[in-house]
Amino acid sequence: MSYGVPAPDAGSQEAPVCPRHPDRVSYVRCQRCGRPACAECQRPAAVGFQCVDCVREQAAATPARKNAFGGVARGDTPVVTYTLIGLCVVVFLLQLVIPGITRSFTYAPVFTAGAGGVIPAEPWRMLTAAFLHSERSFLHIAFNMYALYILGKVLEPAMGRARFLALYLISALGGSIGVLLLTGNPLQGVVGASGAVFGLFGALLIVQRKRGGDVRQIVVLIAINAVLGFVVPGIAWQAHLGGLVAGAACAAAIAYAPRGSRQARTQVLGLGGVVVLLALLTVVGVARLPI
Repeated sequence: MSYGVPAPDAGSQEAPVCPRHPDRVSYVRCQRCGRPACAECQRPAAVGFQCVDCVREQAAATPARKNAFGGVARGDTPVVTYTLIGLCVVVFLLQLVIPGITRSFTYAPVFTAGAGGVIPAEPWRMLTAAFLHSERSFLHIAFNMYALYILGKVLEPAMGRARFLALYLISALGGSIGVLLLTGNPLQGVVGASGAVFGLFGALLIVQRKRGGDVRQIVVLIAINAVLGFVVPGIAWQAHLGGLVAGAACAAAIAYAPRGSRQARTQVLGLGGVVVLLALLTVVGVARLPI
C-alpha cells in the first residue's frame, strides 16, 4: 500500500561526515549545533551527545567557580601542597647524595648583604633554605612535611593554588627575616620549612577566625610548637616567629579583602604590602648586622 510519500533516493544525498574527521561517516549529531560527530568527537551530554567543539565553547563561556576567598575552585586535590612536598623530598635526597648542596643553599643572616667581599651577598638563600632539611635527622623533614600536608589540605582548596603558593613562599621569606632580625649570630646557618609551616599555622588561625570557627585548638597547637622551639636545642624559634607573623598577615590580606570585582586586586595589593614590609625589615636587619 502506498501513502504517496516517495522513497528517498540513496544516491541523492551524501552520507554525513564528521567536520573534524571528513573520512569518518557519522549518523550521530550534536544536540547543540546539529553537526555530525564521530565517536572520537562525541561527548556525553544531559541528552544525547555534543561535539567536542560545542563542549569547549560552553566551558569557555561558563564562569569559573570561585572558592570562599575568590580563588578558582579546582577540587579538593591540593596540587601545590603535593608539589612542595615533592620538591622538599627530592632536595633532601640530593642533600644525602651531594653534601655541597646544603652548604650552597643554607641561609645565614650574613648572606643577606654579604660581608666586605669575604662572604658574597646571596639573598636568594632566604627562600632556598626553606627547601632544605637537616641530613642528621629524618624527623626534621618528616614533621615539616606532615604538617605541610595537613595544613595544605585545608588551606589550598579554601584559598586557591596561586594564593596558597604566595602564602607559603612569603611565609618562608618571613621566617628567614625573623632569623635576620632576632638571631645573635649572623654566621649561624638555618635550614628547614619550619618558617613556612608556621606561616600556614598563622594563616589557618586567621581563616578559622574569619569563618567564625573555634580557634582554641589551633592556638594551643601553635603554643606547643612555639615552646618546643625554646626547649629543644637546634631549633630556630626566630624562623618560627617570623613565618607565623608573615603567614598571618598574608592570610588577613586574603581573607578580609572585600568581596566583589575588586577582591583579587585588593588581595594582590595586600600581599604586595606584606612583601614591601618584609623588604623594609630586611633593610633594617642588614643595617644592624655586626659585620
